[in-house]
This record gives sequence, C-alpha cells and structure tokens, in this order.
Amino acid sequence: MAPKAPSSNIDFEKSMAELEQIVQQLEAGDQPLEKALELFEKGITLTRNCQTALEKAEKRISVLTEEQGDFTQASAQDVGDFLDGPE
Repeated sequence: MAPKAPSSNIDFEKSMAELEQIVQQLEAGDQPLEKALELFEKGITLTRNCQTALEKAEKRISVLTEEQGDFTQASAQDVGDFLDGPE
C-alpha cells in the first residue's frame, strides 16, 4: 500500500485547482461586481495559502538536502518545478 500523501499536499492541490477555476470565472467577466469581489477575495486567500505551502516545501527540501550533505539551496522556482512534475 502506498504511503498517504501529507495533507498539506492535498490542500495545495485543491487550492490550486480552485484558484484556477476562480481565475477562469473572473476572466470570463460575466460576474456581477459583488460576486467578482467575493471571488477575488477568495482567490487572494487561496494564493496566500499556496505560497505558504510552497515556502514550507522549500524549507523541507533545504533540510533534506543539507541532511544528505548537499548544501545546495533549492530556489522557489526549483520547488515549483518539482511540484509541477515532469512536463
């Protein structure tokens, strides 16, 4: 049986998917102003949550690489590429 993914990964993926939906709705431009503001506010919250998750992942990667004797620092772009997976 495969190990269960940490909940932060699940939350990150769900947040990203929801954020993408919100962006699509806002780009369509067919929302009333009040609804658009609500969507925008939720999008900002989701963006902050995703940024926090990425920062935590970056710290974990840095700790893991240091434990292995590799003192190379992972950049935020490296972490994002890792989380996006192979293209």
